[in-house]
Amino acid sequence: MSETRHTKVLIIGSGPAGYTAGVYASRAMLSPILVQGIEPGGQLTTTTEVENYPGFTEVQGPDLMIKMQEHAQAMGCEIVGDIITNLDTSKRPFTATGDSGTVYTADAVILATGARAKWLGLPSEDAYKGFGVSACATCDGFFYRGQEIVVIGGGNTAVEEALFLTNFASKVTLIHRRDELRAEKILIDRLMKNEKIEPLWHHVLDEVVGEDNPKGVTAVRVKHVETGEVSEIPCKGVFVAIGHAPASELVKDVLDLHNGGYVKVKPGSTETSIPGIFAAGDLTDHKYRQAVTSAGMGCMAALDAEHWLAAQD
Repeated sequence: MSETRHTKVLIIGSGPAGYTAGVYASRAMLSPILVQGIEPGGQLTTTTEVENYPGFTEVQGPDLMIKMQEHAQAMGCEIVGDIITNLDTSKRPFTATGDSGTVYTADAVILATGARAKWLGLPSEDAYKGFGVSACATCDGFFYRGQEIVVIGGGNTAVEEALFLTNFASKVTLIHRRDELRAEKILIDRLMKNEKIEPLWHHVLDEVVGEDNPKGVTAVRVKHVETGEVSEIPCKGVFVAIGHAPASELVKDVLDLHNGGYVKVKPGSTETSIPGIFAAGDLTDHKYRQAVTSAGMGCMAALDAEHWLAAQD
């Protein structure tokens, strides 16, 4: 028999936005319940060094998220290891159903489900996912010690992945469709100085080549964006680092979205198109996408929820 639990504020998601919302909602005596979701701690749990979060000259991403979780719990936020599979926003209290079977009812909801890695959509990419194709260098880089690998992308994610992978790989080829990177200048500088990394400009991934016994990647075929010429690069690992897409599936049919699926919030607030539903972090932010801005929005969402609930009373 499923359990039903009620809370004044239900927080869905556990990255910087979710945990910060948990801290502030707890301090407002709202006794929040935070449901962690499919990836407890969010994207930072798949990164290594974080150097741009205030208060930490350098901290490992997973360690930072553990500290945030502990902080939220210390303030009184209840953290539940469950995944919300359905959210009914048609009436109040709102009703969320967990994968565990637990039903959560809430007077207000804060959405902080973040974003997930994008894929290129190639059949060969899908065929070798988990067998040489990955979107997480910190998860899988260890398996490619002494091997040649490629990274696809040109933003911060791609450069950070390439730099991290030099700890294991004998050579990293960074494949980018343009001739300049979109990453932060300090990261580009580190990449260009790293002798293990070789950028390949004006190319896109055309096909992942591999074998089936045992299953694994042996090379990639890349295409020149201007000439169309196809060439082959031997490698054992392919890391796709082309950014992230908002995890808005839960509310895609009920909330106003924009810019490719990001939840739309009212300017200067975290209010969504449904009163009592608030959104924060990478789920709403198509521009900045930083841990510190996500945390700031988590604070805003908790304060917005507190004020909204007070107005209802």
